[in-house]
Amino acid sequence: MKKPTHKALAEHPKQVIGFADRVDFPDLDWTDIEAKIDTGAYTSALHCTDVKLVSNGDQSRLHFTLAGARGRKKKQFVTDFFQYKTVKNSFGQSEKRFVIQTRVLVMGRLIRAEFSLANRGTMRFPVLLGRKLLRNKFVVDVSLQNVSYQLKQQTPKS
Repeated sequence: MKKPTHKALAEHPKQVIGFADRVDFPDLDWTDIEAKIDTGAYTSALHCTDVKLVSNGDQSRLHFTLAGARGRKKKQFVTDFFQYKTVKNSFGQSEKRFVIQTRVLVMGRLIRAEFSLANRGTMRFPVLLGRKLLRNKFVVDVSLQNVSYQLKQQTPKS
């Protein structure tokens, strides 16, 4: 893999992000969702329940429920645009998961990324942002938290 030149890095400097933050998913109408920034994870993940493939003739649609933080209303979604991929779970074991593409707003940047749909009900954070999303965009400072959320609060709404 070719490393970026110093000139390329200067044109697109990496932003500093903390170990956790609150992010928005505009395509899913899901805002201020707690996310763990996890450089140990390659892929990103969304906490979902009731993930199932429903066949209707020759077409299959993916049904899932976004289950955010406690007290938040659950949201049901149906999509035709998904993949079924092998990913490694938090224990390092390979498993098959459905994966969708959606946009996430982090540090004022709208990023299109892949998210595996996983039941993260036993985890503190409903969203995990992995290395594939973070690469060449962010540097993680584990002493910080909610940097993006604080930036969002300071930005005037148009």
